[in-house]
This record gives sequence, structure tokens and C-alpha cells, in this order.
Amino acid sequence: VTSGHGGLLRGLCFAFGVKGPSFPFPTWWPDGNVDAPTAGSVLLAGVLLKMGTYGMLRFNLGLFPDQARANAWWVMILALIGIIYGALVALVQPNMKKLIAYTSISHLGFVVLGIFSFTQAGLDGATFLMLAHVVSTGAPFMLAGALYERRHTYDISEFGGLATPMPVYATFFLFMVLASVGLPLLNGFI
Repeated sequence: VTSGHGGLLRGLCFAFGVKGPSFPFPTWWPDGNVDAPTAGSVLLAGVLLKMGTYGMLRFNLGLFPDQARANAWWVMILALIGIIYGALVALVQPNMKKLIAYTSISHLGFVVLGIFSFTQAGLDGATFLMLAHVVSTGAPFMLAGALYERRHTYDISEFGGLATPMPVYATFFLFMVLASVGLPLLNGFI
């Protein structure tokens, strides 16, 4: 591959970064989830977000390996910013679906970081995290949808004391949150 393909690689990084969603392009993802029904949010998290990260893995690294390696430093910096940005913005969200969506931005930052590390462990970890993200993000969206069907709100402040009337639900939700934050022996730990 000649050096003239650097513009094409940057264009693909931009396109897959928007679809990903990678920093600085994640603005559509939280808003799209709030407006989408529960099934739509699960579909977005489970399938459509992976198109961006899979595209980076398959096309950027597969078609332009030399250019991808040369430009990996700025993609990795954006991935690190996305990890921190997603986590910090998730901390202040009053809306449950937006909180889950911003944690997805942070998770996908780890995927992009693994992809552009050009190590076997990084690529394996990115692939595994793409699969684990389906469960650790899809399940909280389904659980949030179940609450919405009963209370017609996603406002977190409306759900205090939920463990008393719904102990099984609260236990499962806690388990999924712990998987999402990377508790050892759960799917997000990779």
C-alpha cells in the first residue's frame, strides 16, 4: 500500500468512528437511545455499534495495515479520550438510558484501543469485548425498558428502593452493572 492511501484510511477511521461511536463523534448515540424503544436500543447496542469497530478491525487494519500502524497513535489518543469522556459524562446522567449509552462509548473506546494496539492480546481482547458488550449493554437496556413500562420514566431518581419490591430484578441489574464495570470473573473484565 502506498502512502497515498493515508487520506482513505483517515476517511474510513472517520466513518467507522461515527458509526462506532468513537470520540469525538458520539453525539448521536445517547440521544438515539433515549428516543428509541427498548428493542431499538438493544439492536443498536447489540449489532449496529459493532459495525463501526468491526469495520476498523476488518477494513482499516485489513486493507491498510501500514497506514493504520502509522496513524495508530492519534486513533489511540482519541480512544483514550473517549474512554474517559464516556465514563465522566455517564457519572452525571439523570437518565438511565443515557447513562447506559455513555458507558457504551467508554467500552468501545477500549475496543478501539485494543484494535490499534497491534498486539495479539489487544486484538483478542477487542474482539471479546465486542461480544461481551452485547450482553453487558443489551441487558441493562432491556432492564431499563422493563422499568419504563411500569413507571413511564427513565429518571434514575424515581427508582430509589427498588430492591425491596423487586429483589430478583435488582439482583440481575446489579450483576449486569458489575459485568459492565469489569468485575473480575465477569465478561467485562477482559
